[in-house]
Amino acid sequence: MFRLWFSAGVVLWLVPGCVGVAARLYTEDDPLVILSGSSLQPAVTNSSSAWLVQFYSSWCGHCIQYSSTWKTLAQDVQDWQRVIRVAVLDCAQEQNFDVCKEFSIKFYPTFKYFRAHAAATDKGTIYRGADRQIQSVRQLMVNILQNHTRLDWPDHCPPLEPYSSVELLPLLGRRSDHFLVIIVEEPDSFVGREVILDLLQFSGVEVRRALTSDLPLLDALKITTFPSVYLLHPNGTHTHLHVEKCLRFFFVSFLRTLPGVQRSSSSSSVAQMGALPDTQSTEPWRDFNRSKVYTADLESALHYLLRVELATHNALEGEELKVFKDFVILVAKLYPVGGSVVKLMETLSDWLLSLPLQRIPYQAILDLVDNKMRISGVFLGAELRWVGCQGSRVGLRGYPCSLWTLFHVLTVQHEATPTALENTGLEGESAPVLQVMRRYIGTFFGCEECGRHFEQAAADGLDAVQDPEQQIQWLWNQHNMVNSRLAGSLSDDPLFPKAPWPSPALCASCHEETNGVHVWNQDNVLRFLRHHYGASNLSPRSRSRSKPKGDRVFDVEPGLDSGPRSVRDQDQTRLNWISCAGQKTNLLTDDTAVQRLRALMNCVCYYERWTRSD
Repeated sequence: MFRLWFSAGVVLWLVPGCVGVAARLYTEDDPLVILSGSSLQPAVTNSSSAWLVQFYSSWCGHCIQYSSTWKTLAQDVQDWQRVIRVAVLDCAQEQNFDVCKEFSIKFYPTFKYFRAHAAATDKGTIYRGADRQIQSVRQLMVNILQNHTRLDWPDHCPPLEPYSSVELLPLLGRRSDHFLVIIVEEPDSFVGREVILDLLQFSGVEVRRALTSDLPLLDALKITTFPSVYLLHPNGTHTHLHVEKCLRFFFVSFLRTLPGVQRSSSSSSVAQMGALPDTQSTEPWRDFNRSKVYTADLESALHYLLRVELATHNALEGEELKVFKDFVILVAKLYPVGGSVVKLMETLSDWLLSLPLQRIPYQAILDLVDNKMRISGVFLGAELRWVGCQGSRVGLRGYPCSLWTLFHVLTVQHEATPTALENTGLEGESAPVLQVMRRYIGTFFGCEECGRHFEQAAADGLDAVQDPEQQIQWLWNQHNMVNSRLAGSLSDDPLFPKAPWPSPALCASCHEETNGVHVWNQDNVLRFLRHHYGASNLSPRSRSRSKPKGDRVFDVEPGLDSGPRSVRDQDQTRLNWISCAGQKTNLLTDDTAVQRLRALMNCVCYYERWTRSD
């Protein structure tokens, strides 16, 4: 969710090459491991401990809100780090794009756990539980450890299975060089295992657990309340431990104060494996005209959407493919600026609609977006440059803001060009821009929590939108409602506080007062929105138009130069197109889907040159 005046609950993003301390949700001062694209695989492969990794995006509003919970969890289980480590990896960092794609991270936050001694091919297991509160995740960590086998048991993890009376009763009265603690608990209790792990890094004490179903043990120890702690002293005596409350914290606090119990000297602090450095500079703030909408933001939105967000899907098929086609068609028909971006979206749209395929690899889409076929006039910058969507400091706003802006622009353009969507399959919908937006966010937008909020709003009121005018107003009103809900949250930019928009400075006539209460002048708001997001108010400021040099982006096919063509060459181009189109059926039998689609992209290229030569 997204725009200049409000960055909807999902507002952190990084300007390229500018990773500052202020932008980061997690730092080296937090009791967790900050992983990067280069350190993730080495960290989890054949590790002596298990790992629980949160893959997040620093622009995801839910990730921002959840960061304090994750830090608290990491602090709570800090003494477990020798057997299971808590980590984070920011998928919004450009250097992490590839690894997040490799590990199939589609939504944020995604939680994956890796067993100890995992193979290099192990991409982890996703935790899909809806409850992500500290206690639930902590119990998940216990289960992760306990589900290991003898072959892959974490090197330093003590036994977590319950002991029996046969094993424990002979220890009564026996002298030892340390305290032995027996925690008797219900079968579904986690207290015993959590205390075992809490004392993992302490010497002078050993903790074992037993269950209430072991009646001989209960009779011998005279235990009637649970959980209970029975303490065996080094001198052979044993007592029932009484604490103020039978809770994990009280048990651990008491046991750590026993004589001779101390933190092991081998305990080490959490290392920041491959963490991104804090020394990089931040991009200076650049003021801008807030009454304008910038094409730089719109193009950056499309760049991130096509090259990063979509890249989390190895292939598109079924509903995903349909949603993507609808989005491409919508932008191709309604993007108001024209030029190379529209040419790209039109080419992409024609290509998608012409393919008789039910499944398309993402790599084939990327090849076309990067124009590896060297189609004349097709270009989309491969960098992020925010102008109206820049934040007051590095890491705020960015992509979510720009995506809001893009859909606002499309709603206004749809009203201005009512016939643009004819014969596209979208013309039958009363609110096609909003419906495509709804489907896109629900299918591809990385912040799952944000997507659920938007879907709820759409389910509650989108059916009432019956014409392009109402479409403009609905999105504006919904944006303001989200703005109000998130005002003052961690994702709020202090220079762009979430407040009702447009402000009086932008549109004084939009604001009125009735009986001392602020009200919107809906007619003036609509006029303002039509102007603000209209084609005449778009500014190209600060968008780099330089095309990549050499083969950094373009992989030029032999013979596909764009110079003048002779009649013979034009005829050959036509023949190539006809021949290529006629071979589509054969191409479908190729073993490699990406190669097949690259060949089909040649068809698009031949067709484009054929029509241009005419």
